[in-house]
Amino acid sequence: MESKFFRFLKIVGVGYKARAEAEGRLLFLKLGYSHEVELTVPPAVRVFCFKNNVVCCTGIDKGRVHQFAASVRSCQIGFVFGIKLQGFCSLEEVSISL
Repeated sequence: MESKFFRFLKIVGVGYKARAEAEGRLLFLKLGYSHEVELTVPPAVRVFCFKNNVVCCTGIDKGRVHQFAASVRSCQIGFVFGIKLQGFCSLEEVSISL
């Protein structure tokens, strides 16, 4: 499969980790829940984990790649006690601290 579209997600948080198995067909996320979150990757998308905290979604269909990346981001825990430093951020995004 020739990959033309990429989406990189960085996981930010203490103890948050990701791992891909079954040749990029399964994605396991540790996001602070009591269990790992298991996501099945769509057929047109592949997933790679460069580190424990960087997830790469790639594929030939831009819409499906971005849709799967959005579904990965929706798995995060909501903001706890006003702390906004936990969860996912895209490597293309720029965060500004004031």
